[in-house]
Amino acid sequence: MNTTEYKIYIDAVIRRVESARLKVSPHHIVKVVAVSKYSNSDEIKKLYEIGQRAFGENKVQDLKEKANALENLPLEWHFIGNLQKNKINNLLDIHPALFHALDSLELAHELQKKLEARDMTLDALLQINSAKEQSKHGVMPESACEAYAQIKKECPNINLKGVMSIGAHTEDREIIKKSFDTTFEIFKQCEGATICSMGMSGDFELAIECGSNMIRLGSVMFNK
Repeated sequence: MNTTEYKIYIDAVIRRVESARLKVSPHHIVKVVAVSKYSNSDEIKKLYEIGQRAFGENKVQDLKEKANALENLPLEWHFIGNLQKNKINNLLDIHPALFHALDSLELAHELQKKLEARDMTLDALLQINSAKEQSKHGVMPESACEAYAQIKKECPNINLKGVMSIGAHTEDREIIKKSFDTTFEIFKQCEGATICSMGMSGDFELAIECGSNMIRLGSVMFNK
């Protein structure tokens, strides 16, 4: 696919985002993070050339390699994977724009220690397991607001910007919608939260209609 064909393809994706956004409000703004975990530097560069700036990786090593390879481009790197404690320093070396998967108080306290030692801060989202699925990480919905407030109070070097969740793993649209609605209700209750990150390639339109203002698109952005 050449650059012109690729732009036409991406324009179609953006039209779908716009259509969902307008169902919420003409003032509702949605940020697209292109998930590049299955893509190489050349593919990222091609997407950059038609206007995409925010990219997400779910492995620290991959993020480091791609950020270094493309350091001459003004890209905004997001870390969207679950973070192991022994990889915290490696992640902080990269200075990601946003960490999407702060999934426990325990991880927050470990991050706080490392951030304090470096005299730096990190923007992050609290991950919520809104569908209560064993295969997913995140805090449970009933304790999410309390956890959010506790992290804000006890971890001053973490700038909590909002919440993130992954839609329920099912074909049933109503169950997926319920998981998104749960996250959005929590988002509205968290003091100072501005980002509600929900929605991936298979369900981003529904997520936007449920209030998401940040979506993580992988396969649909890279035509895979």
